Amino acid sequence: MTAPGGTPPLITLRRAGVSFGATRALQGIDLALHRGERLVMVGPNGSGKTTLLRLMHGLLAHEGERRVHPLQPEGREPVCAMLFQRPFLLHLSVQWNVRVGLWLQRVPRREHAQRSAAALERVGLGGLARRRARELSGGQQQRLALARAFALQPDILFLDEPTASLDPGAKREIEALITATAGPDLTLVMSTHDLRQARRLASRVIFLDEGRLLADLEVGRFFEGAALPEAATRFLKGELTWSH
Repeated sequence: MTAPGGTPPLITLRRAGVSFGATRALQGIDLALHRGERLVMVGPNGSGKTTLLRLMHGLLAHEGERRVHPLQPEGREPVCAMLFQRPFLLHLSVQWNVRVGLWLQRVPRREHAQRSAAALERVGLGGLARRRARELSGGQQQRLALARAFALQPDILFLDEPTASLDPGAKREIEALITATAGPDLTLVMSTHDLRQARRLASRVIFLDEGRLLADLEVGRFFEGAALPEAATRFLKGELTWSH
């Protein structure tokens, strides 16, 4: 399961599945994630996108196999961070919301001040470090959540519909930060309902429906002429928005 360019995988799933009681949220998932990819998940509501993100991040009990592979040539496990659609912020200042994330990840205390300040500057919130986090606008709160992720210096960044609840201006800001962050050393995995956003941000697109992975293609092939399963074709035409 090596990428066409010879890059070994960071995470592999084989026949992976997740159940919540009697509900099968994911089943039979085979997937390999490689360094530097921008993998975007699309599919109708209830198709399993968020569950797959959480599974890849290692947050869920599962069936089948999930393996995390060491980075090459570093030889260490990749650092992961996740950004949710609605960020959970503590009743603390902007800077302390970032520093708490560093503490939870056991980053050495001596690094907290520098890392949090650099991450806030990166997302344009350096001047608001002492403001209460919950006083920020929706777009600023999502930028703060992104700063909290950046401070961890992740190798893999998971993004669960990060712009779905934002106005157009804030959405453009978050997309610009994501685009500026993407590169050969950072792997992005994102879910979205916005197909135009998937076109803009993805290098690779997967389509999920009813907990199954039905298509896994380079972004250009997915949107421009590849033979797709019927459910994916209907979704692209706007005929399939809710899981049936």
